[in-house]
Amino acid sequence: MTLPIFVGIDVAKATLDVAVRPSGECWQLANEATALLSLIARLQALEPTLVVLEATGGFEHAVVAALAAVALPVVVANPRQVRDFARATGQLAKTDVIDAQTLALFAERVRPAPRPLPDEAAQALDAVLTRRRQLLEMLTAERNRLGFARAPVARRIRTHVRWLQRELADVDRDLGRLIEQSPVWRAQDDLLQSVPGVGPIVSRTLLGELPELGRLTRKQIAALVGVAPLARDSGTRRGRRLIWGGRAPVRAVLYMGALVATRWNPVIRAFYQRLRAAGKPAKVALVACMRKLLTILNAMARSGTTWRHSALA
Repeated sequence: MTLPIFVGIDVAKATLDVAVRPSGECWQLANEATALLSLIARLQALEPTLVVLEATGGFEHAVVAALAAVALPVVVANPRQVRDFARATGQLAKTDVIDAQTLALFAERVRPAPRPLPDEAAQALDAVLTRRRQLLEMLTAERNRLGFARAPVARRIRTHVRWLQRELADVDRDLGRLIEQSPVWRAQDDLLQSVPGVGPIVSRTLLGELPELGRLTRKQIAALVGVAPLARDSGTRRGRRLIWGGRAPVRAVLYMGALVATRWNPVIRAFYQRLRAAGKPAKVALVACMRKLLTILNAMARSGTTWRHSALA
């Protein structure tokens, strides 16, 4: 009987550190195209049960794409979850080799389920959405500076703000073109936007940054996005339930979508009013609406049916 094999890969800009369990084998190679071919050949020979990497700001994209292309089971783990796991096992030191070994141990003990990876078109949409968020952050920063800037500097800031606004408009047009170029996405976009409260930005963010929508259970999708309340109890103490972690960009657009839905979506509005009447604080009720909206969208994406108030109510 052969033991299952688990691989951890620590990704840096220039190098990849690989660790294998249970054998304990480790090696390092360059993070470049030719080295990836040898990595794939070596991993295919091992036939691993699971390969785990951390999200590292984009350096891992080429590795993940190469592994997924040859159908190796790969998971991109949340760095905070992996670090918490390392602390729980008593591993406080941090080097590239140790990180790779920790990832392999994480794969073996936790066994996160491989999830569908975005295809090239979804990654393009994700890149445009990321650029849109960056432009909005720069606009906010420049407008904040404008309030304290003296006349010569203020003129420059206003010029930059106008440029950022034009760039933002161009990015929004790019988003629309990406959606319209794909018949599948057009159908999904129309389906999601059929829900009162869900506009183009909410829909396109979900398409680009939440490819698991419609493929997970309501509890799994809520935990993935970070809208599932987490317990903070100890002994007889019962702490407040809080949400944290997950995919912040998705959670941010869901917040705005839920805020609009509490006014214009009859199902979400009634749910919000019921929670407020029961004494729930406004923010708590709004977070619950975010989760309910996500649950509805997840069910619609799974079934392929558009919004029907009578059925969903």
